[in-house]
Amino acid sequence: MRETSNRLPTVLVGLLMVCLLLPLPAGAELSTEEQLAEEGLTLLALRNDTIDTNQDGDIDAVRVVVVLNSTATSNDLIVKLRGLHKEREVLETQEISFQGQTNITLVYDAWSKGEHVLRLDFLDENGDFIASYPLPTFMLTPSLDVPRVALQLNAGDGLQTGETCEVVREFADETGPRYGETGVRTFTGAPFSVLDTHGVLDCSSWPAGEYELKETYRNGLGQTAETTLNFTISNRPAPDFTLSVSGHQNATDTPCMVRMLLNDGRSEAGLTKIWSLKGQVIEGANGSSFDCSALPAGAHLITLEVVTEKMISSTEGANLIRLPADDLTANETASLPSSSLGMDTPTESVGWLSIGVLALFVSIVVFVVLVRNKEPDALELPAIGPTPQVLADGSPDTQGLPTTLDDQGVLWRQHPGGEVDWWDQEWSVWHRWE
Repeated sequence: MRETSNRLPTVLVGLLMVCLLLPLPAGAELSTEEQLAEEGLTLLALRNDTIDTNQDGDIDAVRVVVVLNSTATSNDLIVKLRGLHKEREVLETQEISFQGQTNITLVYDAWSKGEHVLRLDFLDENGDFIASYPLPTFMLTPSLDVPRVALQLNAGDGLQTGETCEVVREFADETGPRYGETGVRTFTGAPFSVLDTHGVLDCSSWPAGEYELKETYRNGLGQTAETTLNFTISNRPAPDFTLSVSGHQNATDTPCMVRMLLNDGRSEAGLTKIWSLKGQVIEGANGSSFDCSALPAGAHLITLEVVTEKMISSTEGANLIRLPADDLTANETASLPSSSLGMDTPTESVGWLSIGVLALFVSIVVFVVLVRNKEPDALELPAIGPTPQVLADGSPDTQGLPTTLDDQGVLWRQHPGGEVDWWDQEWSVWHRWE
C-alpha cells in the first residue's frame, strides 16, 4: 500500500506535464456578419449583377449592391471593391456617411480579358479594417478602350520644304485613367520637342530630311501601345519661271509690260520679287509685272530675281529694245543713241603703203612684248564660294553657342535669342534657319 501511494504523485505530475505540452484549442474565427455586428452594423443584402456595357454578348463589368443597417446614431465607412487579375489588383472605393439604413453600389469594370477575383472590404473612417466579404470569380471581357496611339500624315505626294504638312496624333486610353493608372507618352523623331498637348504637328517648316516618328505609351496597368510614321521632306527647288515681254521693238509711245510666269505650279504667296534694270535694283518694284512704258529709246536689260521663304532664288532676264517715236522734238532726237547708216556710212580710202607700215609696226611691238615677257604672271583666280567657318583643327566654329545633332546627322547651333543655324558640310559654313 505504501508503494502505491508513493507512485500516485509521480503519475499526477506526469499527466500535468502532458497537459501542458498539448496545444490549446484555437478560438473560433468571427464571420463577416459577426465582425460587422461588433461595429453595430448588419448586412441586410448583398447582390452581384453582371453587366454587358457595350452589348456585344460578353460580360465586361460587375455591379455590387450592399444594403447595411446601423444601430449607431451615425456611421462613417469606407467600402472598397477589390479586383485581382494577372497578379495585379485594382480598387473601386466609396466613402459613405449614414444613419439607420443605406444602400451602397460599386461597379467593377474589367481592364483585361480573363478571370477577375472580387472581394468587398469594410473599413472605418480612419482606414482601420472591419470586415471582408469574398465575392465570386467572374470571367470578363473589357469594354473599355485599351491604349491606342496612331500617327497620320496629311501631305501631298513628293513632299517638299515649305509645302503643307501636318502630323495628326491620335491617342486613347480608357483603362488607365479609370483606375488612376494613367501612363506616360513618349514621342521621338521630330526636330523639336513635342508635348502631349500637341495633337497636330505642323511639319511645313521642318528642314529637309528623312523622318521616322515614333510614339509609345504605357499605363500603370502594364498595357502598352506603339506606332511609327516614316516620310521624307525634300528640298524645294528654285522657282521655275519665264518672262513674258510685250512692247519689244515697239516705239516709246506704245505700251510695254514684262510679266513673270511661274512654270512649277507653286503659289506666288511668300515669294519675293526683285526687278533690276541694267543691273540696278528698281526700288518699290515687287510685283509680278513691271511696266516698261516709261523707258526711253534704246536697249535695256531687265532681270527678275525670285526668292522663296527659304532663301532659295533663281534669276531670269530679257533684252528689251525700245524704238524712238515718230513725233520727237529736237532735244529728244539729240538724246537718242547714234544709229548705224549701214552701207551708206562714209569711209576714207587707205593706201597699201599705209597698211604695210601699220602691219610692220604692230609686228615689232608684238615681238618686243613677247621677248620681255617670257614667263606670264600667275593668274589671280577669284574666290569660289563663302569663306569656311572652321577652327584650326577643321571642326565647325560654333562661336561658343550650344549645339545639337539631330537624327539625320545635321548639326545645329542656337543663339541666345532663340535663332538657330544649321551646318553646311559642303561649304563648311553656318546657314540661318528661318
